Amino acid sequence: MSAVQRWRESLESLALPPELLANAPESPWGFAVSLFDRLADEAMATQTPSRRAAAVLLADGGSVLDVGCGGGAASLPLVPLAHRVVGVDESAAMVEAFAARADRLGVSHLEVIGRWPDVAESAPPADVVVCHHVLYNVAALAPFVLALTAAAGRGVVTEQTAGHPLSWLVPLWRRLHGLERPPGPTIDDLLPALEELGIRPQLTRWSQPSPWRAGGDDVVAFVRRRLCLPAARDEEIRAALTAEGVPETREMTTMWWRAVEPA
Repeated sequence: MSAVQRWRESLESLALPPELLANAPESPWGFAVSLFDRLADEAMATQTPSRRAAAVLLADGGSVLDVGCGGGAASLPLVPLAHRVVGVDESAAMVEAFAARADRLGVSHLEVIGRWPDVAESAPPADVVVCHHVLYNVAALAPFVLALTAAAGRGVVTEQTAGHPLSWLVPLWRRLHGLERPPGPTIDDLLPALEELGIRPQLTRWSQPSPWRAGGDDVVAFVRRRLCLPAARDEEIRAALTAEGVPETREMTTMWWRAVEPA
């Protein structure tokens, strides 16, 4: 089996049991816009390997395409090197948050609502393409990453956790549902899949504070939604979080590659 197929199957193994989904009191998918706004606020004030890699590709300046833009944490910290930013996201609310932050920064911007690569033709090419915290949602890896490269004049910068970002929920599934869930793929599964597609990225491993470290009602609500539980079990969720703990840090990776190797 190819590494690309193993990647697909590993992600597909994370599908929720149909009976659990059918009885979920609310959709288990998505994130609150407020979380992405907070992450964008933090990114504006933080230098990371991903930000530095994008700055190297931008050199004296250029345009940036942000795929899965959320609140703009991947692209908007690059302003003013980035003189034009394009945000692509499936969520209209996320695109609205991205546009509002771009307005506050006074940078030229464009938004495209839809799923990548389905909307790739609606998004103008850019000097640099950034794509943060998206690849663990992409089972069909080949068309997605090849479209990232095709849209980039200089190069692509991706950022993701070293392990699947929801693997920390595995003990909570066990405690609250009695289910043994797989942890999902890791960066070490992604790298050989990319190599099969002709992409050999430069890789930097680093760490940062976990977005869940603050705990509180937001984390309880997130766990409740992801585990398809009713609000009546919130106190049980709190007890489980106390017993199992919430990650204080998370291991991160930055991968970047040039669209065209320099002569």
